[in-house]
Amino acid sequence: MKYQVTIKSAFSVDEIEDYWTDEDFIKLLEKFDYPDAEGDTASLKELLFMAISDFEPKEAAVIVLTYKLSEQLNEGQIQQISNDMFLDKVCEEYPEIGLHSKLFHVNQLLFKAYNGKFPNAKATIVKCSFTPLEDENVKELTKEDVLKLLNKGLSESTLIKRLFDQAMTQNAPFPEAEDILWDITTTDNIDFTIVTSEYWLNRDDIIASEFEGIIEESVIEE
Repeated sequence: MKYQVTIKSAFSVDEIEDYWTDEDFIKLLEKFDYPDAEGDTASLKELLFMAISDFEPKEAAVIVLTYKLSEQLNEGQIQQISNDMFLDKVCEEYPEIGLHSKLFHVNQLLFKAYNGKFPNAKATIVKCSFTPLEDENVKELTKEDVLKLLNKGLSESTLIKRLFDQAMTQNAPFPEAEDILWDITTTDNIDFTIVTSEYWLNRDDIIASEFEGIIEESVIEE
C-alpha cells in the first residue's frame, strides 16, 4: 500500500510528561525514607527530588533502577549500570534496546533530581500523518509499518537506516521496531504522535516533510 506521509513537527524533549505517575512517586518516596506521602499529591515530584538529594547519587540510582527494572535486571547488572550512568548515556548504549525506554526515564529523573550530575539524554517526538493513497480501508499501522513508511523521508546517515537497512527497505521482518519506537498514539490511524530516543532519530534526520511511503504486503511461503 502507498501512503502520503506528512511530517508536521519533530522536536526533542528531556522528559516524557506523565510517564511517572503519582503512584510511582509515592512508592519511590517510601524507598527514599519518606513514607505517608499520599496527602501531598500536589508536590510529590518535588518531595521526591528533595528525598533523593539526601542520598548519594549512586545509591539513588540503584534504588530507582531496582524499582523500575528489577524484573529485567539482576543485582549485579543494576550495580554496573548505576556506575556507568555517571559516564555515559546508558539509555542509548545499553545492548538490550528493549530497556532503552525505561533507562531513559530513570536517567532523566536522576538528572533532574541532581541538577545535572547525570548525563542529559533526549527523546524525540514526531507528529505526522499517514494517508493511504490506494485503498479506502485504513490499515491499523504497527510500529514496524510506521518506521518503514518514514524511510524515504530520513537521511541516509540516520542510525536506524544504517543498522537496519534491509528491514527498513525490503519486505523483511523488523522486530526491533517494537523497541526502537517507544510509543505511537493515534485516534484515527492517520494522524500519529511518535516517541523515540534522539539516539535513534532526531529532527535533523528528517530531510523531507512530505513524501510517499510504501508498505509491502507480506508474502507467506507455503
